[in-house]
Amino acid sequence: MRKRWTLQPVDEPAAQHLQESLHIHPVLCRLLVQRGIHTFEEAKTFFRPDLSHLHDPFLMQGMEPAVARLEKALQNNEHILLYGDYDVDGTTAVALMYSFLSKRHKNLDYYIPDRYKEGYGVSMAGVESAHQRGFSLIIAMDCGVQAREQVARAKSLGIDFIICDHHLPDGELPEAVAVLDPMRPDCSYPFKGLSGCGVAFKLVQALLQKNNQPTNELEGLLDLLALSIAADIVPMVGENRVLAHFGLEQLNRTERLGLKALIEQSGRHRPLSISDVVFGLAPLINAAGRLADADQAVKLMLSSEKIVAYDNARVLEQRNQLRKEHDQNIQQEASALFEATVGWQDLRSIVLFQKDWHKGVIGIAAARMVERFHKPSILLTQSNGYAVGSARTVPGFNIYKAIKSCEDLLVNFGGHDHAAGLTLPIEAVPTFRERFEAAVRESITQEQLVPEVKVSAVLELNDITPGFWRVLKQFAPFGPGNRSPVFVSKNVFDTGYSRLLKGNHLRLAVKQHNSQPVHGVAFGMGEHLAKITSKKPFHVAYKIEEEQWQGEKYLRMVVKDLWL
Repeated sequence: MRKRWTLQPVDEPAAQHLQESLHIHPVLCRLLVQRGIHTFEEAKTFFRPDLSHLHDPFLMQGMEPAVARLEKALQNNEHILLYGDYDVDGTTAVALMYSFLSKRHKNLDYYIPDRYKEGYGVSMAGVESAHQRGFSLIIAMDCGVQAREQVARAKSLGIDFIICDHHLPDGELPEAVAVLDPMRPDCSYPFKGLSGCGVAFKLVQALLQKNNQPTNELEGLLDLLALSIAADIVPMVGENRVLAHFGLEQLNRTERLGLKALIEQSGRHRPLSISDVVFGLAPLINAAGRLADADQAVKLMLSSEKIVAYDNARVLEQRNQLRKEHDQNIQQEASALFEATVGWQDLRSIVLFQKDWHKGVIGIAAARMVERFHKPSILLTQSNGYAVGSARTVPGFNIYKAIKSCEDLLVNFGGHDHAAGLTLPIEAVPTFRERFEAAVRESITQEQLVPEVKVSAVLELNDITPGFWRVLKQFAPFGPGNRSPVFVSKNVFDTGYSRLLKGNHLRLAVKQHNSQPVHGVAFGMGEHLAKITSKKPFHVAYKIEEEQWQGEKYLRMVVKDLWL
């Protein structure tokens, strides 16, 4: 399927004005304006992030009672339980808070719910366990904003809650001592995009600030926070970009034995980028909760002995390898099932059920189906007598809304525009498939069914210089809201040195006009070699990366698409 290339709009006069004040390449000024940066001062703040740019934590609704209750617990030597979700955001939040509080408090423990027995969020089982073990304060992180019944039950047992969440509240807030959530409608905190770990970090910041203690300790927690920001795909703008910038620096020099072991096990090399975290470290951490007990991830991050740290890292790597096998098997089975469906090419959606697919992996497999077929996809498996599944979608299409139109068939569902989870009776799957297809067909546009490459700017190959790269790399860390820019160079041609690599990948060597040759890699595009080597000009869409080979650094294109 040929992708559509969309050149992102830009305010040309604003870009010209910025170029006059910054004296950098005009294309770089276009990139800044696309990010909402129009003045010299805004550009300076963007290129020179500083921890002084962080907001006052007490601007967050509920922070004062949260700090007061935590101080009381510390002073009275109360038993405090740190409760976190089972993904990267939740486990890093628990590790961050434990790292901080354990230096001040001994009666401290943590609890990560079982994905399969308890499900997402604060569970009744978790509350009852806390009561039986004598805890009087629970700090819930990356969950809790919808736990009204669980918090009420805890209150009846004499247990207080402080909630550090970042999800959109659904109706009334729980009756907790404090609900810290920038997404609360009544919260005027200036930045709404914090991760769950980020909200926990703000609570730590507030406690230090309240007691006039040095904030140097905060920097030592940023390695954990960087993991959560990268893995939870939160906006890489504003406060998150500052925290991620310094968090990556901290991660690259971390002395945490667990993180050092994790980095080594991942095979990634320092300096790590956000991409290294997303694709190298995060899957190892998430594998803990997908296939077994997510406590293993927290144990890893808090390891104080090298042998324990490396043992935990190896366990996570083994689980991740098993997760990959499940993922690959499910994807292959799902693809075959879908392509065996009569008229599959004309369907606008994918809904598949297999009773033995692994529940912890079907969300990843659903995302793979979207990548392959570019249609909203739902994969379902059997659990406790029901069909349970995960939904993923194409950019721009609201899958939550389409699922909601079928809610009379569902036991429950939840999620957001881009991803969702659902449970329904097994016998209702065929009807749901028909109704969901009708809902998608009614509202999806033809454009949304065609993969899109968002192009930041047209660039001449001669402009790919060390000076251009020195400024471009300062746009990092990249993520939502600050994506790594995609450039297009037109009418390039093979120099005679492009070749096929193992795995159906291409190594490109191209020129444009009288430019110097530029090298690049095009993953999975080996079938285009004959056309490329025909010496006919073509257009290429790519990102720019710095590569190191035999001690030498050079710039290369990482190709996103080709128009031949």
